[in-house]
Amino acid sequence: MPASQLGSDPDQTAVAAAVPRPRRSTENTGTAVTAPAETARTGLAAAWPALVLYAVLRAIGLAVVWVFAAEQHKSLLKLLGNYDAAWYVTIVQRGYDTGIPLTPAGGLATTNLAFFPLFPGLTAIADPVLPGGADVAGIAVSWLAGIAAAWGIYALGAHVRGRTAGILLAGLWAVIPHGFVESMGYTETLFTALAAWSLLALLRRQWITAGVLCTLAGLTRPTGSALIAVLGVSALIAVVRRRDGWRPWVGGAIAPLGFVGYIVWVGDRLGRADGYFHVQKDAWKMSYDFGQYTLRTAHGLLVKAGAPNMYVVTLVVLIAFALLLVLATDRLPWQLTAYSAIILAMSFFGDGYYHSKARLLIPAVPLLIPVAAALARSRRTVVVAVLGLLTLVSALYGVYLSLVWHHSP
Repeated sequence: MPASQLGSDPDQTAVAAAVPRPRRSTENTGTAVTAPAETARTGLAAAWPALVLYAVLRAIGLAVVWVFAAEQHKSLLKLLGNYDAAWYVTIVQRGYDTGIPLTPAGGLATTNLAFFPLFPGLTAIADPVLPGGADVAGIAVSWLAGIAAAWGIYALGAHVRGRTAGILLAGLWAVIPHGFVESMGYTETLFTALAAWSLLALLRRQWITAGVLCTLAGLTRPTGSALIAVLGVSALIAVVRRRDGWRPWVGGAIAPLGFVGYIVWVGDRLGRADGYFHVQKDAWKMSYDFGQYTLRTAHGLLVKAGAPNMYVVTLVVLIAFALLLVLATDRLPWQLTAYSAIILAMSFFGDGYYHSKARLLIPAVPLLIPVAAALARSRRTVVVAVLGLLTLVSALYGVYLSLVWHHSP
């Protein structure tokens, strides 16, 4: 987060039921016009209630999982370091594979070349500083990134719908069904932080900042391509309309460097230009089929009993589509709708790993903006009731994901 965004603002309660001030938007660019006094509202002095709310709600979810884990004599830290988190630890400890390993039968095995380098790089930096090894360092990086994400989410919500909506947006993100993943050694929090701040910089037409953050996001997850597309189109529009001078050129040019750089590096490491896509398709069995796999699996769940997690995933995806329709008609900057739509499309069109489709939607934070705005206009009792219910559901589902479901969330 740019240090220049720190500012002062009168203290308010974390979930005050205030109606947000109306905002103006430029119809021809889709970017919000922000007055200097409003810009200061994204500073730490204004954002602290959102950070506290996020931390408290996530702590409640973790505490519930810890209680159930203790009954089964299982370590909470181990649960937080499972699955993808363990892959990042191997990268920190042994580096990337020099090639795709083979199974005993001679087929291609899964490889850590599918995982982007920023998160394990930060973990490697934190590892010598923190006790407990690389797994603990990865969890710590994820937690710190979660705070940064909550701040960015607040700032984005406050920019388009007012301070109260921004605070509630951070709280809602903490208690989504797959909120437990935000506390694991996963990349979701880091990517969401970079995406939120990059989108905010884009809406403010801070092209260089947006481009740098987009570059880092592209080094974090393949979903960085969603940001690259949105920033690229925005920069092209600004260039065609001759706005903001040279900055859109530079911002748009640097945005894909992280994503493309890693793709090229994997290709060079494997000795083939399509190396990364070869890893995804042939080693990890992941590709895109325009939603055929998703629809086929969802249909199967209607005619044959499946695991509870699969039904939750289906429900989350359906709700995401509904929220996208609301977002598209909510007179918000088009960049927020486009970014969310691409994230949703990447999840829906993916062929495989149905149980992870809801998790892949965690960074699609703009989908929650209309909900946060509606809560901001509601009575305080309604806000408390909604957040309380969602906290309970998210916490209990976190217990299921960590102790019952024996696959990646």
